Amino acid sequence: MTLFEIVALLLGLSALFGYINHRHLRLPHTIGLVVIALAASGVLVLFDLLLPRFGAAKLITETLVTIDFSDTLLDAMLSFLLFAGAVHVDFDQLLNRRWTIGIMATVGVTISTFAVGLGFWALNYVAGTEIPLIWALVFGALITPTDPVAVLGLLKTVKVPPQLEAKIAGESLFNDGVGVVVFTVLLTIAASTGGEAVGAIEITELFVVEVAGGAVLGMCGGYLAFRAMRQIDEHNIEVLITLALVCVTYAAAIRLHMSGPIAVVVAGLFIGNHGVKFAMSDKTREHLFQFWSLTDEILNSVLFLLIGLEVLVIGNELFDFPLVMAAIPIALAARWIAVAIPIRLLALREKFEDGTITILTWGGLRGGISVALALSLPAVTEKPLILAATYAVVVFSIIVQGLTMKRVVARYDFQGADYEAPA
Repeated sequence: MTLFEIVALLLGLSALFGYINHRHLRLPHTIGLVVIALAASGVLVLFDLLLPRFGAAKLITETLVTIDFSDTLLDAMLSFLLFAGAVHVDFDQLLNRRWTIGIMATVGVTISTFAVGLGFWALNYVAGTEIPLIWALVFGALITPTDPVAVLGLLKTVKVPPQLEAKIAGESLFNDGVGVVVFTVLLTIAASTGGEAVGAIEITELFVVEVAGGAVLGMCGGYLAFRAMRQIDEHNIEVLITLALVCVTYAAAIRLHMSGPIAVVVAGLFIGNHGVKFAMSDKTREHLFQFWSLTDEILNSVLFLLIGLEVLVIGNELFDFPLVMAAIPIALAARWIAVAIPIRLLALREKFEDGTITILTWGGLRGGISVALALSLPAVTEKPLILAATYAVVVFSIIVQGLTMKRVVARYDFQGADYEAPA
């Protein structure tokens, strides 16, 4: 299939499944797409078993294989999705919770990586399917980041206090950038002989350049775009400037070996707050938010459709169902530990809303980033198990945690914490 035909197929299925969900299931849009895509995948597999001569599942699978999920998400879709999410975030709320968000996105990511890795390694040891500890830690690193796309989508369907919402949104926007850096370091160690190729100095330099460099690059790019937008009042050109900002900033970050996700998040926060206040007219502001909301909706639809259909590609890797499913409670337990420790320590100097630990734990959805990182692993013997475990955690996270988040929040008496009807 040509690139145009693939795009047409994905957009057509997204529109069809979105219509079915809105008309009949009435689930939150992205969750509904995953559910319907999984169901469609199952129907295709069953159809192939009953009528193998048509090869319907084989055709879709071959098409999906031609789509490099890792490159498509990490190098193409992610930059736009992160910017679209960041541009709508209240920076003042984020700044007021900077210590909580910063510690959760650094210390929390580190704790979760090792908790998942050690738990997964111990589980495999007990089951008799031993996996090297370093590869278990690689799994911990790729499954730890909460997916900002999934999390921000979840926050559209459930209302929590603004302070808590800022913590959830802020952490999800930044911990994926940090998580990708941790993943890169651990993967480099795992791929090297005995882990000797990477030393402490190299690891420290990588963190500083990737994280701090990405933030500085995003701030510089955002400032340049802000100055250009401030000197004109033409909404079409100003929207184009933000589109160029995302592409150029992310491409420059990749070329300079900096964190592209962190760069576009910082740029989005700058434009969505400082830029909106001082560089845009009301007309430009309206068009800008409409454009990025529509972009976010379209890319979200395609991404979650791909997550649901990807089971056709990795279905053969689900070879040890009990072991794969056991990764789900390990990931949840590690998430709770990674949330509870920083929050308990920070609670000594600031007040947190009731249920913060529970809501942050259950609301930490995993998504396409984890799947993309798992698919980007080299062809080692550990990859099939890691890929299958990743997919199990992601699907459980999106469907089960996403659909029950309303009930979890309802347990706490938040003033005004009512819920919007799912779109």
